[in-house]
Amino acid sequence: MPFSSFALTEPLLRAVSHYPEPTRVQLESIPVILAGGDLLATAQTGSGKTTAFVLPLLQRWASASEKLKRNRPLNILILVPTRELAAQIRTVVQECAAHLDERPKVVSAVGGVSINPQMMALRGGADFVVATPGRLLDLVKRNALSLSGVSSLVLDEADRLLDLGFSEELNCIFDLLPARRQNLLFSATFPKKVEALALKSLYDPNRVRIEEEPKSAPDIRQQVIRVDTEKRTPLLRHLIEEEDWKRVLVFVASQYTADHVVMKLRRNGIRAGAFHGDLSQGARSEALEDFKNSHFKVMVATDLAARGLDIVELPVVVNYDLPRSADDYTHRIGRTGRAGEHGVAVSFVTAESESHFRLIEKRNACRLTREEIEGFKPTETPHAPLASAGTGGIKGRRKSKKDKLREAAARKLKE
Repeated sequence: MPFSSFALTEPLLRAVSHYPEPTRVQLESIPVILAGGDLLATAQTGSGKTTAFVLPLLQRWASASEKLKRNRPLNILILVPTRELAAQIRTVVQECAAHLDERPKVVSAVGGVSINPQMMALRGGADFVVATPGRLLDLVKRNALSLSGVSSLVLDEADRLLDLGFSEELNCIFDLLPARRQNLLFSATFPKKVEALALKSLYDPNRVRIEEEPKSAPDIRQQVIRVDTEKRTPLLRHLIEEEDWKRVLVFVASQYTADHVVMKLRRNGIRAGAFHGDLSQGARSEALEDFKNSHFKVMVATDLAARGLDIVELPVVVNYDLPRSADDYTHRIGRTGRAGEHGVAVSFVTAESESHFRLIEKRNACRLTREEIEGFKPTETPHAPLASAGTGGIKGRRKSKKDKLREAAARKLKE
């Protein structure tokens, strides 16, 4: 079914003419949004979710009367978890609206940069605002923006919004929105927290669930290397040089580790840059562009880069530190092997993290061969897995509440 089968105007069809056909999430979502219904859509990153809501929202906006547009200081609000995703969505809105006779006013409102230019941009209102929750509330408090006239609300990467602790901000935003509005919630996964958010924010929603098809699974070779904790950085240097990696994205657990690994790589003559939340928006944008343009070959990042970033022809991803969850593991390695390209995902597994990686394997229904590299063979012995590891969450070696209760009961019996 082509895009022309939807009730879209010719300028919008021209904007997507370079796409061969709609993706499954676009096929199922666009008619619902055009009809004004609420929607809860679950689909993997890279499935075309952004265009799935941008096209019909632009159609609804373009069809609205001039009087209605003038009476709404803000028409469509799109909430996202990161500045990078906000920038990408703003670009998609502008590209899809490029051929419209009247183009919408699109404002990006994110933290990490000065708020004054954003306040200036919002003078007279805006048709589309793409925002992170914290900065949006800052603008509301400064009377730079009112949410009382929002006709459509989009929550993109809803699971990530909740993972990053935005639930309190979201509740404040919901209180400021009009009761009558269209609600669109898009998420790559559907944990219980997202279900609770959907029940709170959506009214009789249509449900779209796009399961990842096996035939479209990316071509990613997963490699697991056992190594001692203190040997990870030397091993990373060795692999970069020995395998002649032209570009590699390295995931670490903290901002400190990112900066530390970058410093070590630079001292050894390897061009590297950091990407994490402690950097300003300008520094993050510059680092991302430098990496995309191969000005340096290694970007060391926190999970901020696990979603929403589309880096063309990224051959290698390295899990220097393991992610906390199986979902995060999937999103991390999914940065490579995109658009039909072959990719390699390397995970460093230490004695301490072996049991944690087994949980990740279990959740992903796979078992990967452990390798050892000559000169970096581990000397530490893996810890025995916890008795509760089969049922507990992927949160390291912390004892569960049930385990603590069992131990307390056992102590009482001995007394």
